[in-house]
Amino acid sequence: MMLLPCPWCGPRHAGEFRFHGAAGTRPDPATTTPEQWRRYLYVHDNPRGWQTESWYHSAGCRRFLTVERNTLTHEVRSARDTQLDAAPNAAEDAR
Repeated sequence: MMLLPCPWCGPRHAGEFRFHGAAGTRPDPATTTPEQWRRYLYVHDNPRGWQTESWYHSAGCRRFLTVERNTLTHEVRSARDTQLDAAPNAAEDAR
C-alpha cells in the first residue's frame, strides 16, 4: 500500500489519487509540431530512483500535487500543492 501525504487532507491511500505523469511544462499545442505533440502525449521515460510527479487528489481535496517519489521504493520525499508552487501569493489567497 502506498500512502501519499496530501498537504490539505493528510496521508491518504494512493487509490484516492490519479497519476498525471512526470511534472513539467506542457508544450503549447498551437505552436508544436504533430511529432513533438505525439512524443509529449505517448513517449515517457521510466526512470529508476527519484522523480518529480504530478498527482490529482480526485477523492479528496481535488487539487493537483507535485510529489517527489522514489519509483523503486515508493518513498515520498515531499508533496506540495502545485497551484501554490506556481503563484507566490497563493498561500494567502487559499486561506
